[in-house]
Amino acid sequence: MVNDRMSLSPDAARQLATATKTTPQMRGITPRYLLRALPWVDVESGVYRVNRRRTFVLGDDRITTYADNDGTHRIVPGDLREMPYLRDADEALLTELAGAFTEVSFETGQVLVQSGDPADRLWVIVRGRAEKRMTGRYGEEALIEVIGDGQFFDLGSWTRSEPMPYRVQALTPGVALVAERGALAALADRDAGVRAAMDDYAAGNHMVPGAEAPVELASGHVGEPDLPGTFVDYEDAPREYHMTLAQTVLRVHTRVADLYNGPIDQTRAQSNLTVQALRERQEAALLNHPEFGLFNNVPAGQRVQARTGSPTPDDLDELLAKVWKQPGYFLAHPRTIAAFGRECTRRGVPPVVDSRFGSPLLTWRGVPLLPSDKVRFNGGVGSGTTEILLMRMGEAEQGVVGLRPSSVQDEIEPGLAMRNMGTDQKGITSYLMTAYFNTAVLVEDAIAVLQNVEVSNYHDYS
Repeated sequence: MVNDRMSLSPDAARQLATATKTTPQMRGITPRYLLRALPWVDVESGVYRVNRRRTFVLGDDRITTYADNDGTHRIVPGDLREMPYLRDADEALLTELAGAFTEVSFETGQVLVQSGDPADRLWVIVRGRAEKRMTGRYGEEALIEVIGDGQFFDLGSWTRSEPMPYRVQALTPGVALVAERGALAALADRDAGVRAAMDDYAAGNHMVPGAEAPVELASGHVGEPDLPGTFVDYEDAPREYHMTLAQTVLRVHTRVADLYNGPIDQTRAQSNLTVQALRERQEAALLNHPEFGLFNNVPAGQRVQARTGSPTPDDLDELLAKVWKQPGYFLAHPRTIAAFGRECTRRGVPPVVDSRFGSPLLTWRGVPLLPSDKVRFNGGVGSGTTEILLMRMGEAEQGVVGLRPSSVQDEIEPGLAMRNMGTDQKGITSYLMTAYFNTAVLVEDAIAVLQNVEVSNYHDYS
């Protein structure tokens, strides 16, 4: 067949043309705002020791529960040491007291205890949320706090057999474990140590958990009184942060590197994407690692429960009341920030948008909300709950800092090394890719978290 074309076809012409190529793209790359916001401290020896003024630490202010084979919820006996006067109690006594708890269910709006009622039962919330309310100075309703999973009330009144100082009302359906006052009295009658510790607690002779050892001072005096002598006591065993790491071995065949290395360097393209994956893993570990992850290092007094589930301006204001000294950044899942935006729109208070790190970010009270898809959901992204973190940043501000080694052999980025491991008999060159990092919270009030946040609530604005 005779070709009736009068010019060269595009298909044939493309055989002589060179395509313009991009470097390899990767959908999993995120802005990693946390890594960009953290002030990084170069660690010389691989260990970062945080020296602090002596602090009276008790625990996490939570009593852990579990479900046995038939689904009945039980108290973990060892966690009853969250009660100050049971810290040194025998395990057998704790097991006996744990067995005295019975399970009760409650519904939304149900009053669990009334203000002024005898505090004859200790309540431990297994699942659900409730609010503590009391009558204010002028007769108005005053919200004290919202409590959630693992929290308990009211230890002081239960121990002293005093009336309840507030009312507790359920915000959601849930389950609780309760113990009668008689169970504690029976243990105290048999153990003189527990009885003495209870008496000290009832008399107020105990340090508030989280309080620092006092420094004796005098002020406002006249004349020539004797001035107090004092010293600032330090922790005997300050916490040390060791460098953790993310690693992999990158393999590149020499045939690929030799023959297909232009115009894009194959080894460099492979290493660039591997570095991105290492940095993504680094950010996830800094947030969620069970030992040093920021979400797992929030002290008990710095945790706030979402009152209505959805993240509201009131909730973020509660966080700001916890980290009120130079707050730096909120950090939350993108869906959580979207849910917060909806709540602001519903109230007619749209948050201000500010430009940080080259991107427009929502802010609240001037504090930016950093999105990160590494923030986890409990129970799934669609119907589960998540958290919002608030941090103060910087070593000079006694805040949150990132840690990395000051120098590493074969370093290609700060704290990240690419070491040639040689070529094997199959002609494959291996490179050890290692990122060293950690993070530290210098003082307890540098960080706070909003827990049990729901993101599935939408509103009709029509």
